Amino acid sequence: MAPKFGTSGLRGLAVELTDDLCARYAAAFCGLHVNDGRLFVGQDKRDSSPRIAAAVARGAASAGLSVVDCGILPTPAMAGAALEAGTISIMVTGSHIPADRNGLKFYTSTGEFTKADEAPLADAVGTIQLATDASPIIERTSRPAGAYVSRYIKGLGKGALAGKKVGIWLHSSAASDVLPEVLSGMGAEVVPLGASPTFVPVDTEAVDAETRAMLSDWVQKHRLDAIVSTDGDADRPLLIDDRGAVVPGDILGPITAGWLGAETVVTTVSANSMVELSGAFETVKRTKIGSPFVIAEMERAMIQDGSKVAGYEPNGGFLLGWHVAGRHDLPTLMTRDAFLPLLSLLAASAEAGSPISTLVDAMPARRTATDRLQDVPREASLAIVAAILGGDMSVLPDGLGPCVDVDETDGVRLTFEGGTIVHIRPSGNAPELRCYVEADSTEAAGAVLAEALEKLRQSVS
Repeated sequence: MAPKFGTSGLRGLAVELTDDLCARYAAAFCGLHVNDGRLFVGQDKRDSSPRIAAAVARGAASAGLSVVDCGILPTPAMAGAALEAGTISIMVTGSHIPADRNGLKFYTSTGEFTKADEAPLADAVGTIQLATDASPIIERTSRPAGAYVSRYIKGLGKGALAGKKVGIWLHSSAASDVLPEVLSGMGAEVVPLGASPTFVPVDTEAVDAETRAMLSDWVQKHRLDAIVSTDGDADRPLLIDDRGAVVPGDILGPITAGWLGAETVVTTVSANSMVELSGAFETVKRTKIGSPFVIAEMERAMIQDGSKVAGYEPNGGFLLGWHVAGRHDLPTLMTRDAFLPLLSLLAASAEAGSPISTLVDAMPARRTATDRLQDVPREASLAIVAAILGGDMSVLPDGLGPCVDVDETDGVRLTFEGGTIVHIRPSGNAPELRCYVEADSTEAAGAVLAEALEKLRQSVS
């Protein structure tokens, strides 16, 4: 299957992201969007990323642009630096999907690439002629990574994490160099864990049982206050609390937004309903799944009422829509970020003198469990969704009671009389069928999820 746009950027098998195709996308993107004559380029740690980044540089040269090579770094660090410079950027990354895949994330000079931008770019790729004699002019720099580190050390305070002992699951994250620097710079004792020489696809919404057990064991073994990590390109956070439990992104989001003082919160239809139940925010808005949808709704809210707007996704990626000033100083960053929710919960815990688990327990008693079936063709996933919408509930667990609400915003999200929510949708990034369950406890959500996945697995086998 040819590479295509998912919920965030162009994705496909690495072998199908050929040098010619990537160069064409880069050249077309440079020609369509306002820039200052430079294209910022970053990459993750996949084996295919250096090759694809080189092809992107050739495409930029064909369009007459020079390249600022930011190297391996978190996506928000690269995108933020390009936004500050007022120019465009491309991140070479497949994010959290398997190592044999990769992708391109595009950022305009004013913010994230939108859904409306996708079709014009795809059309331009089909007609563009690459210059065969263009040689890339490349400036290699570590400044964007350094500025990102400074953003948090200065913005949240050098002593904000004093007394905290924090493990970092390094694996193959693009944050493996900068995250330890930020944490130690904020006063934490840092324990590096689990660095990997090969790429590890970490999906922060679907952490498997074996990985959860490993992380929990590390918390106990090293007597940690928390373990932090990210996905491959470091725009999705993973936090394990003092009890060794994964804190889902749709719990990180409301706690972070509340601690920062947000008034309006935008999240996706799949997020935990505790954000409304908390009563902490004047307005809560929901969108389809994907940061472009969240950003579009945030921008509408910012124009309409000028409030302090924050956005987040259940994968934990957080978007800051206003300049936080006062006891902290954090400029707006309208791209998905993993560091802010991780650091906010650690800092809030230190400030309160309480473990992170206490902050989590103080939230409304709604908990989620999420996982996915891999290697499920999109057509099969869509057929399951269509069957459910047609009234066939055979792929759902027994005993949930009558369905009282059906939401078709993205896939199918069913609310049952007893309060359990089951949401099923095809992934926008990979051939996967995703299932989200919300209930009154982690155990209840997990039990429903396990039964739902088994029934879904039988239906696609």
